[in-house]
Amino acid sequence: MKELLPTLQAWRAEGADIGRAIVVRTFGSAPRPEGAVLLTTADGRIAGSVSGGCVEGAAAEEIEHARATGRSRVIRYGISDEQAWDVGLACGGTIDVLVEPAVSDIVAAAAERSARDEGAAVVTVLPGDSPPAAFALHEPGEGAPPQPPLIVHDDGRLQGTLGSGELDGALVGMALDSLRRGTSRTVEVGGRQLFIEAYPVRPRIVIVGAVQAAVSLVAFARQLGWATVVVDGRAAFATPERFPDVDRLVVGWPDEVADEIGLGPNDAVAVLTHDVKFDEPAIVEALRRSCRYVGAVGSRKTQADRRARLLAAGVDPAELARLRGPIGLDLGGRAPAETALAIIAEVVAERYEGSGRPMRELASERAREKQASPSG
Repeated sequence: MKELLPTLQAWRAEGADIGRAIVVRTFGSAPRPEGAVLLTTADGRIAGSVSGGCVEGAAAEEIEHARATGRSRVIRYGISDEQAWDVGLACGGTIDVLVEPAVSDIVAAAAERSARDEGAAVVTVLPGDSPPAAFALHEPGEGAPPQPPLIVHDDGRLQGTLGSGELDGALVGMALDSLRRGTSRTVEVGGRQLFIEAYPVRPRIVIVGAVQAAVSLVAFARQLGWATVVVDGRAAFATPERFPDVDRLVVGWPDEVADEIGLGPNDAVAVLTHDVKFDEPAIVEALRRSCRYVGAVGSRKTQADRRARLLAAGVDPAELARLRGPIGLDLGGRAPAETALAIIAEVVAERYEGSGRPMRELASERAREKQASPSG
């Protein structure tokens, strides 16, 4: 939804009547993930996509029906491999799509706040009439009038309630997890199906050490939509000429500028200095502030010596176990850009809880598991 924010704002400024469809569940090789959005106006304009092309027309018609009835509903679309090929996709899948007669002010405000680095999750109680799988061949139920969404802010505050402290607490935990990962999903709480629509703050990577690999790491991170900060105590290295695209360039000691840059749990920290007086204070501060990812360069011996010194200095062993060292995935390359690629790959894998294993291995493993299952 965030990528459609400029369009949404422009249409709302015109006073357009805007409905939407949003993917709330996926099964198999679905072409778009949970949270993918299609917007339509009453005068026929369309923006976004829920399927990459194969069910957009059907979804747009369902939005028009929802607009006429004032009711929301969940519709399941089965996209066969043949239909997928017809519209230029590699494979099919099944998606559940929530169709809403209008874009709520709460959703629009959450998207706008997220663009200002104020994270929140919008929680929608799903209508209970999701039909069986088909490709727009079913007659779905009439759905239900939209309910006001709940909001979970990234500091854990909940606006609205599910009716009990226990249920509210469970929902807040799930919503904060979705915000941390930056992904939307459907969950079940208290027997109700709830769609958590994540609008996280922009993730940030803090790079300690203005070395050559940091130049490429900034470029990769920006391509992925991450904010970037480079910190180095050496003014000759931390220059705008070397880092023209970095969001923030700070000359100083990493532990001393932590407050200045607001170092915190939303940050990934990559320590690239190869210098004890820089890297160890940076590691300690990043661990102390619960940064989501903390990695540092260095050989096995360097890592072992570093860990021994940090333990002797009083760093908690459980906290130190979070340190990724040597930093990055094993891609085999040693050039600065290749090192940067290995680092950003591990950072992304941490965010989405990916294994870092080849997709070929995972596909073969899942195929074997499917064949071994009773229903396979």
